[in-house]
Amino acid sequence: MESTTLPPLTTKFIQNPKLSRRHASQVVGSDGKGKIMFSDVVVTQPREAFRGRKWNAGDIVTAVAVAAMHLLCVMAPFTFNWRALWVAVGLYVVTGLLGITLSFHRNLSHKSFKLPKWLEYTFAYCGVQALQGNPIDWVSKHRYHHKYCDSERDPHSPIEGFWFSHMSWLFDGEIIIKKCGEQSNVRDMERQAFYIFLRTTYVIHPIALAFFLYALGGLPFIVWVMGLRIVWVYHITWLVNSACHIWGNLAWDTGDLSRNNWWVGILSFGEGWHNNHHAFGYSARHGLQWWQIDMTWYMIRLLEIIGLAIDVKLPIPAHIQRMAFPPKT
Repeated sequence: MESTTLPPLTTKFIQNPKLSRRHASQVVGSDGKGKIMFSDVVVTQPREAFRGRKWNAGDIVTAVAVAAMHLLCVMAPFTFNWRALWVAVGLYVVTGLLGITLSFHRNLSHKSFKLPKWLEYTFAYCGVQALQGNPIDWVSKHRYHHKYCDSERDPHSPIEGFWFSHMSWLFDGEIIIKKCGEQSNVRDMERQAFYIFLRTTYVIHPIALAFFLYALGGLPFIVWVMGLRIVWVYHITWLVNSACHIWGNLAWDTGDLSRNNWWVGILSFGEGWHNNHHAFGYSARHGLQWWQIDMTWYMIRLLEIIGLAIDVKLPIPAHIQRMAFPPKT
């Protein structure tokens, strides 16, 4: 297993000089107005995502799709069967673990390891079926989040409100452009025809899956496998953006609001060890302690053992020492 030096993408204090430890201390630990419940995080720049602005076509389509998935969930008690439940659980693992956390996040966003192209593309396609956007758009926003974390240019920070960081930022495409600029941080993916194809044809793939599932199991499969499963993965992913910047423990001196949150870690296949991740963004392993359950890391390690994952990156000793808090006197 090879450890490498810190890639430019994750060198936070070089990339994001506006966010210093002093800035973070001004946001955390204040007793001022706007403190988020059960937390010391203060909303310093509250943002209204729904009123007082123009909605473009993309915002409307996103909001309608998210609302439709939630409305399907209302029918879940009336359409339950065990077959639909187990297919939903299976696709939760396939799209959530293999698609979002392993592919979109650790492989494509942070390049924590390398896969053969056929397997990289297969896992990325699994992520498309989570209905969280095409890989290029997802990765671009996430890289901007790390570059500008918890500053005024972060696409989704709780300093603008819990619900904004959790989901309502998704419905304001213009704010991402204003904060981050155009997508100039995904040139590596835009050079690959497969990802351009997924961006161009993105909407077709979940619709095709819905037709297939309806043919396989009728309305219960639409409700449970398309509706409930997608909404479940939605909120677990969104909790990493919101809850893991509000509630939890600080293990490393990252200078942002990222926290290690054990219950999000369990639900999100290891993504909840978020302070670990912000300290060592290049690391394929987020649960750095033996007791920090990280299902995505276990899968990556298995792929490495069988020779499919290579160049698997882990925190290097010098970086561990640099990110540690000074000893208490």
